[in-house]
Amino acid sequence: MSSSSDFSDADADNGHKESLFAKIEAQAQERREQDEKAGSGRNLDSILRIPVLMQVVLGSATMPVANLMKLGRGAIVPLDHRVGEPVDVVVNGRVIARGEVVVVEDDNSRFGVSLTEIVGPASADSNG
Repeated sequence: MSSSSDFSDADADNGHKESLFAKIEAQAQERREQDEKAGSGRNLDSILRIPVLMQVVLGSATMPVANLMKLGRGAIVPLDHRVGEPVDVVVNGRVIARGEVVVVEDDNSRFGVSLTEIVGPASADSNG
C-alpha cells in the first residue's frame, strides 16, 4: 500500500509541478506579448516619422513639345480644372483627398487646402 500512496503522492507532485510550469509559461507568454506590444509601439513611432511627399494638384495640361518650347515669361497655360472645382491632394503619387484652395488665415500671402473629401482606398487605386 505504501507504494500505492507513494505513487499518488508522486502524481500529486507532478500535477503541482505541471501547474507551476503552466503558470510560469503563461507569465512568460504574457511578458512576450507585452514586449511585442511595446515593440510595435516603437515600430509605429518609427513609421510615423517617415516623410512623405504631399502635393496639391490644381490641374494639368497636355501640349506638344513645340508649344512647350514657345512658352515664356507671362505665358498662360490653361489647366483642365476650373475655378471652384476641388483640387486633388496627392501623397506619394496617390490621391488621398480633395479640397478647396483657401488663403491661410495667419499669413495672407500663403495658400492652403480645406479638405472636403477623403478618398477611400479603392478610389485611390483607380486615381493613383
